Amino acid sequence: MKINKLKAKMVEKGINVETLSTKIGVERSTLYRKLNNFDKITIGEAVKMKAALEMTDTEAINIFLA
Repeated sequence: MKINKLKAKMVEKGINVETLSTKIGVERSTLYRKLNNFDKITIGEAVKMKAALEMTDTEAINIFLA
């Protein structure tokens, strides 16, 4: 997982942690922990993030599976 690429995609799309957490249905503090590598991002959360950040399949693969 490439957290820095995920954070860059958030900046590119103008979506902050609070907004993304609401869109994927997790608490803001939970998403902060996940973005700082303290907790793992689930497959379901990755799918929701892909949609919320309007990622292509290739972008999502490069971020979540690389």
